[in-house]
Amino acid sequence: MGSTEGGCGCLEVILSHPTLSFIFLLTAVAAVRRYIRDSHKVDGFRDKHVFITGCDTGFGNLLARQLDGKGFQVIAACLTEKGATNLRAETSPRLKTVLLNVTDSESIRKAVEFVRGEVKERGLWGLVNNAGRATPIGPTDWMDLEDFTKVLDVNLIGLIDVTLQFIPLLKKARGRVVNVASILGRLNLVGGGYCPSKWGVEAFSDSLRKDMSHFGVKVSIIEPGFFKTAVTSVDVINADMRRLWTRLPQNIKNSYGVTYLDDYMKVQDFSMGILCSADLSKVTRCMEHALTARFPRTRYGAGWDAKLFWIPLSYLPSFVADFVVNTLLPSPQEAKNK
Repeated sequence: MGSTEGGCGCLEVILSHPTLSFIFLLTAVAAVRRYIRDSHKVDGFRDKHVFITGCDTGFGNLLARQLDGKGFQVIAACLTEKGATNLRAETSPRLKTVLLNVTDSESIRKAVEFVRGEVKERGLWGLVNNAGRATPIGPTDWMDLEDFTKVLDVNLIGLIDVTLQFIPLLKKARGRVVNVASILGRLNLVGGGYCPSKWGVEAFSDSLRKDMSHFGVKVSIIEPGFFKTAVTSVDVINADMRRLWTRLPQNIKNSYGVTYLDDYMKVQDFSMGILCSADLSKVTRCMEHALTARFPRTRYGAGWDAKLFWIPLSYLPSFVADFVVNTLLPSPQEAKNK
C-alpha cells in the first residue's frame, strides 16, 4: 500500500509542475511513437535476398540461421569451407553459401556475380557487413603500421569495398545496408586498429545513408557492447599481446614495467568475464529489425552495457571517459614513478 501511494505521489508531483509535466508528456509520446514505428514490418520475406559477411561463427552465423528460419533467401559468406559446410548442415536447402575474403577485391567480385545470378531482376534486399577482427590491440606504442592495417583492411576497407561493389544490386531492390560497428566506434578503450576502424564504419555509414536515401536504400548501424564471440576471445587477444610484448625494444618494456603485461591481461580477463554476454540474439534481433522494419532505425545499441554504460559515457566530456578508462587499466611503471 505504501509503495502504491509513493508512486502516486511522484506522479502527482510531476503533473503539478508544468515543466516536468511537459517533459513527461513528450517522453511518453516519443515512446509510443517509436513503438508504433518499430512494429510496422515489410512483407514478402520469401522474395527477399540477404547477403551476410562473416558467417563462420558469431553474429553472422546466428543471423543467417535466424533469417533462414523466417523464410528469407539467405546468401551467407564464410571465410572457410568448414564454416560454410557447418552452416549448411544447420539450415534449410534454401540457404546458399559463398567463400569470401573481404580484403580481396577479386573475391568480392566473384561473390557479387554469384549473388547477381541468384537475385536476378529483383536486386539485393539486404547487405549485412558483419565480418571483422579485433587483434592486434594494446597500447599504441606497442604497434607498428602493419598491426593497424591488419584490422583496418577487414573492418573498414573491406566493408567499404563490399558495399561499393554491391550498391547497384541494392539500389535495384531499394534495399537495406546493415553495418556492424561497435560501442568502440563511439568510445576509445584500447589502442590498435579496432577503435579507428569502427569509428570509420560509423562515418562511412553516415555518408552512405545520406547518399543512398535518394535511391530508397536505408542504412543502419549496429553498435554492440561486449559479447562472447571469436572477436572477444581472451585467449586469442592475450596470445597476440604476448607477441607484441616479446618484440618490443627493451626501453619500451622498461617504461611499462615487468608486471604490466600480466596486470593488463588480468584486468582484461576480469572485465571480459563480467561484461561479455553469451546472448548473441540481442545483436541479431537488432540486425533483423533493420532488415524487416518498414522504418528501420539509424543506430541500434545492443547489450545492457552498451545502452546503460558505454553509449551514455560517450556523450560525456572526454576527460570523464579518459578517467574511467585509466581507472580500469593498469598504469605503466614510468607513470607511477613520476
